[in-house]
Amino acid sequence: MRILWNGHSCFTVETDAGSAVFDPYIDGMVPGLAPLSLTADAVFCSHGHDDHNAVDKVALTGRTPAFTVEEIPSFHDDMRGLKRGKNTIRILSAEGLRVAHLGDLGHMLKGPALEKLRGVDALLIPVGGFFTIDAPTAKKVVDAVSPRVVIPMHYRLGGMGFDVISELSAFTSLCDDVVEYDTNCLELTAITPAQTAVLRYAHE
Repeated sequence: MRILWNGHSCFTVETDAGSAVFDPYIDGMVPGLAPLSLTADAVFCSHGHDDHNAVDKVALTGRTPAFTVEEIPSFHDDMRGLKRGKNTIRILSAEGLRVAHLGDLGHMLKGPALEKLRGVDALLIPVGGFFTIDAPTAKKVVDAVSPRVVIPMHYRLGGMGFDVISELSAFTSLCDDVVEYDTNCLELTAITPAQTAVLRYAHE
């Protein structure tokens, strides 16, 4: 399984069972990011905001993927959606692996939602704060979910990302297993070591 970071919260997941894009952004919406032009079997958006909902940036192949996707309702804020609305977490399962994309999660997880996520192979989690959970809360979510691989998203790094959200270092400074990659791709297998994987934006 290949997990490719396209910037911000947008990922492509490629598996033997098919491919999917999560949370594509519209052109010019996120500072420092190039326009998207992606192809996949399916596209999923966690909510309707422009930095997560540009389905027209993904050309669909017309193939029917064989992976499964479980949806978990959540909120974009810590007031049960009163500030920013609802958010959908998705767990994609294929090749005996589970990858969870948390979208713009805005609150600590608990109860059935937490139980469904516990022990996923890879957790794609927002860490920048302001619009989503902040770095300390993200670390609490990681500790509760106990995924094998953590991939932070929705953060600022140099000129990339919204200026109101935190730098990536606010989260990585809380982690003792950070691995920095020279590419935007992580090859996830059953034996990939536990780590916090920092992927490199491909258009830097």
